[in-house]
Amino acid sequence: MEDSVKHTVKRQLRRLATERPYQVVAASAAALVLATGGGALLASAEDGPATAQTTTAVAELRSDTAVSRGDARVVADPSTAAPSSAAPASEAAPASVAASPSPQASSATPDPDVTSKKAEAPKPPASKVLDYDYQAQTTGYYCGPAAVRNALSAAGIDRDQDTLATQLGTTYAGTNSAEDTTRVLNATVKGSPYETTMIRGGSATPTQMDQLQADVVAAVSDGRAVVVNVAGSATDTDGGWHSFPGGHYIAVVGYDDAGRQVKIADSADPSYYSYWMSTIDLANWAATRGYSS
Repeated sequence: MEDSVKHTVKRQLRRLATERPYQVVAASAAALVLATGGGALLASAEDGPATAQTTTAVAELRSDTAVSRGDARVVADPSTAAPSSAAPASEAAPASVAASPSPQASSATPDPDVTSKKAEAPKPPASKVLDYDYQAQTTGYYCGPAAVRNALSAAGIDRDQDTLATQLGTTYAGTNSAEDTTRVLNATVKGSPYETTMIRGGSATPTQMDQLQADVVAAVSDGRAVVVNVAGSATDTDGGWHSFPGGHYIAVVGYDDAGRQVKIADSADPSYYSYWMSTIDLANWAATRGYSS
């Protein structure tokens, strides 16, 4: 009987050894069952027929060898399992991944004050004339003080010509240049907004004409009259002829047609104290001199 059992176990082991590697575990289990069963058969030979117990052991063996692959992996010895390429569950994520901000964190809500488009400054009107208080020059060489005085009156500032003449350094020869009118205007008007622009040469260039136009519009729109130092002759829009070979000062108190025409307050003749002139003609009239705007 013992030889028969051993023979059966060996035969089963040889058959299982030829199976696929994942069935080796099942074969080991079967060998254990057979060995135990064989011992049991020997120990209990007197209790019953050995044939029946042998049949039962073989049936159990066949049932175990039919175990699924999933179950075989579960019972497999960890020491014989193939190494896994997956990272251990407890291993920390790479620093580059852990440090990466989430899309929600990186997309901050934009500040409406920063992203909103800055409101554009309103365009100046196409035409504007300042409300000013005209006064003719009190002496033949006070055109400088009178022009500054008329310009200041448009800003609501009242100054007498004698005081302004002292500030300007006016003499019997007149007032030196637009640099002086700019200096006195800034000493009187808050914020010192005036600047001097010189037009050198015998006539104005197109660029200088455009600059005068822009400067007149900017100043008058801001409530300030412009003081211009002219020399020579010029004709206004009504055909009036104005000639000052030795030089003269006038105040520009308004503009029309987006600055293409300017309104002049002229202290030389109280009977013809105001007239319109094209900006081009005024620029050429101011050639070799300059203006305060």
